[in-house]
Amino acid sequence: MCGIAGIVSWGQAPDLDTVKRMATTIRHRGPDANGLWSGGSAVLAHRRLSVIDLSVDANQPMVDPESGLVIVFNGEIYNFRSIRKELEQRGVKVVTNSDTEILLKAYREWGADCLAKLDGMFAFAIWDPRRERLFAARDPFGEKPFFYWISPTGGIVFASEMKAILEVPEVPRRIDPKGLSQYLALNYVLSPTTILAGIKKLEPAHYLELDRDRGYRQQRYWDLSKSFCTKATYRDINEAADEFIELFDRSVQSRMVSDVPLGAFLSGGVDSSSVVASMVAQGGAHNVKTFSAGFKEKTYSELPHAMRAANHLEVDHNETIVLGNIRDDYSNIIDAADEPFADSSFIPMYYLAEFARRQVTVALSGDGADELFLGYQTYNADKLAHWMRFTPTPLIDALEWGTSALVPATRNKVSFDYKLKHFLRGMGATAGRAHFNWRLIQDTRAVQEILEPELYREVKEYDPYDEFKAFEAEVADCHYLDKASYVDIKTWLVDDILVKVDRSTMAHSLEARVPFLTREIAEFAAALPVEYKLKRLANKRIVKASQVHRLPQHVLDRKKEGFNAPVSHWLVNELREEIEGTIRNGTGVFHGSNVRRLLDQHVSKNEDNGLKLFGILNFELWHRNLQ
Repeated sequence: MCGIAGIVSWGQAPDLDTVKRMATTIRHRGPDANGLWSGGSAVLAHRRLSVIDLSVDANQPMVDPESGLVIVFNGEIYNFRSIRKELEQRGVKVVTNSDTEILLKAYREWGADCLAKLDGMFAFAIWDPRRERLFAARDPFGEKPFFYWISPTGGIVFASEMKAILEVPEVPRRIDPKGLSQYLALNYVLSPTTILAGIKKLEPAHYLELDRDRGYRQQRYWDLSKSFCTKATYRDINEAADEFIELFDRSVQSRMVSDVPLGAFLSGGVDSSSVVASMVAQGGAHNVKTFSAGFKEKTYSELPHAMRAANHLEVDHNETIVLGNIRDDYSNIIDAADEPFADSSFIPMYYLAEFARRQVTVALSGDGADELFLGYQTYNADKLAHWMRFTPTPLIDALEWGTSALVPATRNKVSFDYKLKHFLRGMGATAGRAHFNWRLIQDTRAVQEILEPELYREVKEYDPYDEFKAFEAEVADCHYLDKASYVDIKTWLVDDILVKVDRSTMAHSLEARVPFLTREIAEFAAALPVEYKLKRLANKRIVKASQVHRLPQHVLDRKKEGFNAPVSHWLVNELREEIEGTIRNGTGVFHGSNVRRLLDQHVSKNEDNGLKLFGILNFELWHRNLQ
């Protein structure tokens, strides 16, 4: 796991000092080594976190002596040994034991077609000095980030984090109204947009090419939508479960390859417990370290569940409680997120990564299963809404009014009042819009109230649902739950869940690996009959069926809770001064008196505005650092 940066310029040669500053900005991603390569129109930089082949021979940028190709690479290629064997059979000489060299020579041998051979998480760039051509690619799910800016003269600036690109003086720092529209609606920004105009994210499963003569172009190299449209058949769910566990164990095994200490995150839910159970089955419980984090607020703490699962699996379990003053760390947390980001689970993940890094350099995670196998309660809401789709609009309006008037707001984790209000907000909409509404933090009217009028006039031109709708269209003929799953894989998973995992772990130089996210498993999940994933209101049936001989019933029966932080509580306690300061000393984005109204409602418990205020606070603190 590493950090990459670079500049290609067709005009004057790129400035070495600028690229050095870019690399220094992301040194947390790779504290073990740093390197710089310069030649002609390009400068490439690398920060290394040594995980596979710890020798200096595996340092980057790495140059292929035969072709002159230069690579900077962030990630892991788990099947690099099988690709190495294929290359050697073709007469290719391999010198190191690193996956970086294999990736470089695979590209030399097969060009862009090498991407079809890779099982891994990656963002990399390869410069061809002879042709003056840059090739860059991002993994199928977006586990590793790749930000870039195309200069007016046709060159490119790229990096693992947006803050590194901002080290280039020519890059503008203007808020993108489309990115702001998405952020205020969802508390994160959807690819390929970022919060800053002109800076983009390379989308997952895409590569880009840039050269002097043909300019810039982008191409998708893998399409999961096809698998949703072609359903597999099985005798019963148990046959499908047997196929799944074979795929899953193979994925876990490949992700346990490491030359440094390795462990796993454990929440006690079925996803993380399945990962740990597979690790135990393949390596023995005595070889597995697990890590959990909790809070003093009991409704938010998963520690008791994690401990029960750990005791059953007999692993070396370690846990921590977040007791420190969140205010002391908050500026570091905002900086680690890089872009404005307000998923409350980022905070416990940040502390969990810090805690795990004291003992290991690599940690396996259970992320991705909910999107692939219909694990979220939002899919249950989709199903309920489908059953109730003929409910008269006046009745829905009456229920919504009654809920607001009669159901008191609480600040509990995924509280009943919060779920009920969100559910009713989506009733009466199309299936796609309703699914979008389950995740909506602020609708158009709410955004208008909190934004300064001049900025709102720009933001209102964009509907964040448009991106969701475009993905729906790619699986237009599929079951409505398959559509919801595909949309979440392309949006929520990419730009929220995996952002949280990458930024929180890399802030502490910890590598996170996600065994559920392989192309084989994703294609298997997409092709499953919907009822093997969600039947009645029972979620992730196939995953649970595969684990009946490995996990206790209390893990399999546990309801999805989510790894959230008690931000609604903090906003009236630990973070009260920060949100008050935002109201008093705003950066000109938000209307202070209307944000004050949201806070007053929250403090008095008339409404739980925690996620709205959390989003506003995080944006303001990020924006203040930008100015």
